[in-house]
Amino acid sequence: MDPVSVDQVTTFRRFNRYFTRRIGALDDHYLGQDRPLGEARLLFEIGDGASLRELRTRLGLDAGYLSRMAKALEAQGVVRLSAHPDDNRLRMVEPTPAGQVELKEQNRRANALASGLLEGLTADQRAELTGAMATAQRLLRLAAITVTLVDGAAPDARACLDAYAADIDARFPEGFDKSDLVGPEEVSGEAGAFFVAYEEGRPVGCGALRRLEPGVGELRHVWVHQDARRLGLARRLLAALEAEATARGLTLLRLDTHATLTEAQAMYRACGYTEIPAYVDHVYADHWFEKRL
Repeated sequence: MDPVSVDQVTTFRRFNRYFTRRIGALDDHYLGQDRPLGEARLLFEIGDGASLRELRTRLGLDAGYLSRMAKALEAQGVVRLSAHPDDNRLRMVEPTPAGQVELKEQNRRANALASGLLEGLTADQRAELTGAMATAQRLLRLAAITVTLVDGAAPDARACLDAYAADIDARFPEGFDKSDLVGPEEVSGEAGAFFVAYEEGRPVGCGALRRLEPGVGELRHVWVHQDARRLGLARRLLAALEAEATARGLTLLRLDTHATLTEAQAMYRACGYTEIPAYVDHVYADHWFEKRL
């Protein structure tokens, strides 16, 4: 992967400084209300109610810092803390009537701020800006996802394969038999490799590599959770698998795919894979591809 340039870093930081100032993130009275952005955002994320564990994961906050903010909101009378009815170890937080009123006003003011920023632009410029923001969010999500090599028997690896199997079972007209999934021994150690993609600690994708013969590897089960699709994650997984294959001395990669997976076929072709005659008799294969590394 190409190194990040100084100009790119400078542009990124310049935008951050401008945007945080423009939306009032530096003000102790965010949106003109009597609290800073951190507390206002927490109140927004609490919504109708949530667990502190869920909020910690969603916001990426230190447990102690989150607890202090929640207690501060409780002291101000806008939220209440309680134990989960089915698990005393799980702390829940929900808005009080006063908190619901404040949250409604917060949303009104935030909408007005966004509308005010967009009013100075033409319709085409608004479309350009909001499209650029959507692209920025997509790329930032992708940048934050990590692709990690794990043991083929790891719980996250098997959970991803279970999700993959359920996904394609619903898509294949003939269904899918889970016995076709790779075994842990096929994608661990010298035999192969298994990658899991994580977004904020949650597995959202996977891909497997196994050795077919000297110098030749096979890709299996490249999958992305529906919540993380259209980010470019499948290509990230593919790049990780190819790099691992190269590191293992493999010079040729092969794969097969089902006729219904047209998006997968398009991706493989775009990434340099060429369609070839069948190299293996596989019940779920309609197309076969290979790429020389």
